[in-house]
This record gives sequence, structure tokens and C-alpha cells, in this order.
Amino acid sequence: QLQLVESGGGLVQPGGSLRLSCAASGFTLGNYAIGWFRQAPGKEREGVSCISSRKGATNYVDSVKGRFTISRDNAKNTVYLQMNSLKPEDTAVYYCAASEFGLCTLYPGYEYWGQGTQVTVSS
Repeated sequence: QLQLVESGGGLVQPGGSLRLSCAASGFTLGNYAIGWFRQAPGKEREGVSCISSRKGATNYVDSVKGRFTISRDNAKNTVYLQMNSLKPEDTAVYYCAASEFGLCTLYPGYEYWGQGTQVTVSS
């Protein structure tokens, strides 16, 4: 059974950091493109970052460039999203998603989704 599980969310003060993890079971994460998305209350789901399956090409939404970094650890079958200099507007439920098509895209056309982890940035 193919499954994605996010972890690492929580409450952090503005300017702080969190590292989200997306662990896969039932498939080899390295063969899939992985995207991170977020959804704040009352807003549409937004693509935050992605990494392609082969070359590891990455992309970020403009609002997180220079602050967030996506990476992959194939040995652990896990993708990470390092989030630094967090702002209150980063508050959302964060989801990871996987696509066997392998292309990095910030559009939500991924086949497999995790359940999400809450990130709250507040003083």
C-alpha cells in the first residue's frame, strides 16, 4: 500500500525554523517527483516546492525562495522541507504529494497525497 506521512509541523515564532519530513512506504520515493503544498484556512491549496525524480531539479513559489529548501534522502525514502525565517503568512497545513510522472511542478496534479501537518507561525 502506497503511503505518504508528513511530520515535523508545530508552533514556531516568527523568524524561527522547522523541518518537515515526508516519509514514503510501499514505493521508492526516488522514482517519483515530490511536491510540497500548503493550505491556509479559507485559501486554495498552494504549491510551495517540488523536486523531480531523476535529476533532482527543484522549484519554489516566489514567496518562499531563499527561505525554504527541499531535499531528498533516498536511503531513508524521505523528502524534507527545511523552512527558515518563517513568517505568520506561512501558517497552513502542509502536504506532500508524489507523482510517478517524475516532473517537478507546483500544480496539484499529483497522484498520491499525505494527510498533512500543521505549521503555525505566531508570537
